[in-house]
Amino acid sequence: MSLLSIPSTVMLVVGIVLLAVKLFAFISALTFSAEHYQAAGKWTKPGWTILLCVAVIVQVFLTSILFLNLAMTIAAFVYLADVRPALAGLRRR
Repeated sequence: MSLLSIPSTVMLVVGIVLLAVKLFAFISALTFSAEHYQAAGKWTKPGWTILLCVAVIVQVFLTSILFLNLAMTIAAFVYLADVRPALAGLRRR
């Protein structure tokens, strides 16, 4: 393994991890009903699912557009940190 291949290997691993996070967020968004989103006072189910689907597509096909990829990564983390816990809390009741 050459010293020059380490940064590209790290970037590949980071890309795979971010793709997994976005896929998890997208699948999670599909599992809750539209009523859950409304009851939690969050953005609509179609809004989140479309946004997270675009995030996955951007990660897979448009990796060269770094700003858009960063924005979609932030959107996935916002869903996982704010929306998903609120929706899961409604499901337990």
